[in-house]
Amino acid sequence: MTKTIQIQYFAILREQRGVSAESFVTTATTARELYSQIQSQHRLSLPPDLVRVSINNEFKNWDTVLTSGDHIVFIPPVAGG
Repeated sequence: MTKTIQIQYFAILREQRGVSAESFVTTATTARELYSQIQSQHRLSLPPDLVRVSINNEFKNWDTVLTSGDHIVFIPPVAGG
């Protein structure tokens, strides 16, 4: 079953994807499957174990089940100085 997910990207993921946000149609069941699909399609360099995922404004684990209309944010490691 397809669902439409709202996705936001930050830092290196935004640079690699070429957009800061998008509406994405997917058959992925979990956040991990969604990231894997996007990572494969757009050659994102970071593996999921280096990225945090927020679903509907709450940090969640990668096996959280997605529903249509979810708002996902992929957050890469942050470096600062």
